[in-house]
Amino acid sequence: MTSNPEAAPPAWGSGGSGSGLASLFGLWPRASSKDDHGLELALLAESGLKVVSPGRSSDMAQLEPPHMQPRQSAPTTLATKPDADVVAELLDVDIDSAGNYIHTLAIRNGRQQTSPSGGSASAQHNLVMTHGYFTGLGFFFRNYHELSQVPGWNIYSIDWLGMGRSSRPKYQSRRGESEDARVAHAERFFVESLEEWRKRLGIERMTLCGHSFGGYMSALYALKHPDRVEKLVLISPIGIPEAPPDFDEKLRQGYGPARRRSTPTDTQATPDYERAEDSKDAAAPPSRSRIMWFRLAMGLWERNFAPQWIVRSAGPFGRRLIDWYVNRFEWLSESQRTALAAYAHQISVLPGSSESALGDILKPGAFARRPLVQRLDAIAVPTVFMYGANDWVDFTGGQQVIRRIAGRVPTRLFRIPDAGHNLHLENPTDFNRILASEMRALE
Repeated sequence: MTSNPEAAPPAWGSGGSGSGLASLFGLWPRASSKDDHGLELALLAESGLKVVSPGRSSDMAQLEPPHMQPRQSAPTTLATKPDADVVAELLDVDIDSAGNYIHTLAIRNGRQQTSPSGGSASAQHNLVMTHGYFTGLGFFFRNYHELSQVPGWNIYSIDWLGMGRSSRPKYQSRRGESEDARVAHAERFFVESLEEWRKRLGIERMTLCGHSFGGYMSALYALKHPDRVEKLVLISPIGIPEAPPDFDEKLRQGYGPARRRSTPTDTQATPDYERAEDSKDAAAPPSRSRIMWFRLAMGLWERNFAPQWIVRSAGPFGRRLIDWYVNRFEWLSESQRTALAAYAHQISVLPGSSESALGDILKPGAFARRPLVQRLDAIAVPTVFMYGANDWVDFTGGQQVIRRIAGRVPTRLFRIPDAGHNLHLENPTDFNRILASEMRALE
């Protein structure tokens, strides 16, 4: 089932994309994903990890092969707190000969464990975590330490190609072609680069765990490469249900999907529509300004403009937008919010790349152009769904999939209390407990 790398050229290019108006006019310096990693290290230090550069630390047992060695610009300083007891490596894993790489955090427990006989115990399983849109591997900082305590497991976390601190190759949308061609090109970009990363690291099989956008792409990877996936864990995945037949027209009229506070008895996967205005008059139509903004947003979406473009174009004011977003995370400590906001801003102002693929994959309103609900009929690996109790992503999409594939592969669905879409950040205690349990079930 694995693809032949010589069958077609890579879906990614070698040049960078635009970096926003502010960078073009010199209001914000252009940066590279190979530049200062200090903000990423500061965030990871909040998780209790001791981050090292492989081949440059006495903690490492051997020098890594060339495609896994850190680039010369990678930091050599350890990021640690006094009680840090888990060693993690930051790697830039080359995936082609053109200089493209996938930034990776690795906790390889085979080097830290001791078998009952006193020898070294090699890890038997691999957990690979993939982040959601507008984030990076640092957003799992509240999960790494506890998950690394599961015996016999290596933990890997990646930045998707063109996102986070991975290389930023040119992403060329196919929006001028058919919708199927547009979607297929975007999906190939991410699935093929993940497969090349797996081959470069020599990982035979993995439990693939993806959040939101990462869940969508992880599901596609499992469909194409089921022999490489032991278990699929989808954390609030986007792109599962079909859009209502009149959804596009409703958006053009100024109505958006209402955020539902679903209960365990809910059975409908189709969202309700909210009124554009918070008015006592339920029959009041959307205002002209609301309709104008909705149509403008839909037009920008179809032209592949991304939220990162706004942050990048805002120059120094872009940091205020990130601070506003992160400061709503009241369940984080002040130091964690500060570290997360600094990290999120830094990865958002790097040159644009695959972020623009979101418009190729999703319609305005966040419904997939090619929904997964029917495509997952072909899934051949155990599949777990996890949603927050207050998630804007409708958990009944996962329920639909489970009903369709019931009896063919093992499936489970969990709803994490006291959490929304970022359940791994909002309620790491329950999230880590459930994911660790799913990992142990494979032992």
